[in-house]
Amino acid sequence: MAKILPFQGIRPTRDKVSLVSCRSFEDYSAVELAYLIDYNPFSFLHVLHPAYVNPQKVTSDKRFKMVAAKLKDFKKENILVQEDKPIFYLYQIQTRHHVFTGIIAGTTLEDYRSDVILKHEDTLEYRVELFKEYLDYGRFNTEPVLMMYPDQEHINHWIDQCKTTRPIYDFSTVDKQRHTLWRVEDDKDITWLCEQFEQVDRMYIADGHHRFASANLLQEEDPENLKGHNHSVMTYLISERNLKIYEYNRIIHDLNNYTKEEFLELLEQKFIIKNKEQQLWKPTQKMEFGMYLDGDFYSLKLRNTKRTNDILQQLDAQILYDEVLHPILGLDDLRNDARIDYIPGNESIVTIKEMVDDGEYEVGFMLYPTNVEEIKKVAENNLIMPPKSTYIEPKFMNGLLIYEI
Repeated sequence: MAKILPFQGIRPTRDKVSLVSCRSFEDYSAVELAYLIDYNPFSFLHVLHPAYVNPQKVTSDKRFKMVAAKLKDFKKENILVQEDKPIFYLYQIQTRHHVFTGIIAGTTLEDYRSDVILKHEDTLEYRVELFKEYLDYGRFNTEPVLMMYPDQEHINHWIDQCKTTRPIYDFSTVDKQRHTLWRVEDDKDITWLCEQFEQVDRMYIADGHHRFASANLLQEEDPENLKGHNHSVMTYLISERNLKIYEYNRIIHDLNNYTKEEFLELLEQKFIIKNKEQQLWKPTQKMEFGMYLDGDFYSLKLRNTKRTNDILQQLDAQILYDEVLHPILGLDDLRNDARIDYIPGNESIVTIKEMVDDGEYEVGFMLYPTNVEEIKKVAENNLIMPPKSTYIEPKFMNGLLIYEI
């Protein structure tokens, strides 16, 4: 039985929302970051990255204190306002190819610990610790955890009805996305939504494992720190059929001292290889892989498909690691090895071609996307997917909603 909570959100005033909201500062180049901070006094980047000139000279605890102080400034200047009472939100993101609609609410650390909320990715200890310090100093979060739940027709119908009302925000961004936000403030709607999610047995973290883990660690280390209502995490709840799951493609700097011919010979022992030459080719089914090497695209299809009940052994990312990346290319630690990088599947494979053609990388591999059922099976069996197995949309705007603790 899942529990969701309304919260007293902080948000930009209607006239400034398109100026305040931004992507994660990590998505911007140094030039873009400097420009936006210099020329847009309302950008939430001022809060997220107050030490942008010489961040390497500022300790993390000092920067986190600056973040908290800058948020207070935005509130004092009435750039940001706080709701009068705890509510939910309905949020729609329209990209060039997809429309995502979900509910923004608090979900509880209790559900996270009792496996009502399940995870499928591992977390890095240093990142969890860093985010924990950020929460401890900053006392807020602005990027919700993306959480999927089994499709519910009653909730779908309610969402359709809610979308016929006037939104609090409706604006577009320079990357050609349209963002629409509705306030769900009626007590009857809030109670009804809570009751609907009480009938959901399990929910699944799609993106944001480190954010949940850091909030959990903060409370474990100091239970009084996140007591009462503040034992929850801001979450973007979206039905599993409304997610878009992309693959993460791999590019490797070298062939582990093999020549091209030697490398292809080793691959032929395990795969049926077809040279697609200049055709921009991607796999069309599971257990099929694309490869770009020395100016040509190739299709790779396993010669012998293993029958196994091992869920991880059925994942294409694991198969590629077991058959190629580890035994042939000598890659052990996919999370930390500097010889491998990752390209999300929402980018054109032309990107992989260009990066290999430029000479920095020797070979690129294209995978078939993981599906929702695979993610759920991994999570339900308390397993962890290989690193960079999925790139999941939608992505949330920072500064659109702030969740204070």
